[in-house]
Amino acid sequence: MPLLAIVYFSISGTTEQLAHAIARGADGMAEIAFCRIVGDDIVSGRFQNDSLLEWIDRAGAVAFGSPTYMGGPAAQFKAFADASSDRWSKQRWANKIAGGFPTGACAGGDQLHALTYFSILAAQHGMLWCGLDIPGGEDPSGRNRLGSQLGLATHLADGTLPQSDVRTAEYLGQRLAKMASRNG
Repeated sequence: MPLLAIVYFSISGTTEQLAHAIARGADGMAEIAFCRIVGDDIVSGRFQNDSLLEWIDRAGAVAFGSPTYMGGPAAQFKAFADASSDRWSKQRWANKIAGGFPTGACAGGDQLHALTYFSILAAQHGMLWCGLDIPGGEDPSGRNRLGSQLGLATHLADGTLPQSDVRTAEYLGQRLAKMASRNG
């Protein structure tokens, strides 16, 4: 069974809820490693958590998640990405399946830019990007309600995470696990 590393930063708990939904979607098809980026991982502005990076080294698939702040992922996630450059220079994450799940407080809160950031990070590492194959607005269960094909984009409705976004996260986890199984 492939390992799915879910790498995320969460401040309010919304991104963490999605990380757990992704894990539920992959349940039975992949082993799960929750790789939460926390404040103590950042020392003098630099990400320092080798064990988290080693989980990704072993993974067959990786899901990147972060709140969207000022048009991109949170600084804590960016510090993690910057610290991955040692892996990049050796292409240690090449050919792993990758996907993304930014969160936002507004429907037009630039989650697409955060997804683009995640996909470029994956491309730099030689990873294979996994988007959604659900046409937005056409799914009977309401998945992919914001219509982002690049990955899961969410936003809070009245301060809560809509169940359709949770179902989309579960689907993304299932899709990442299936693609990692094929890729292994």
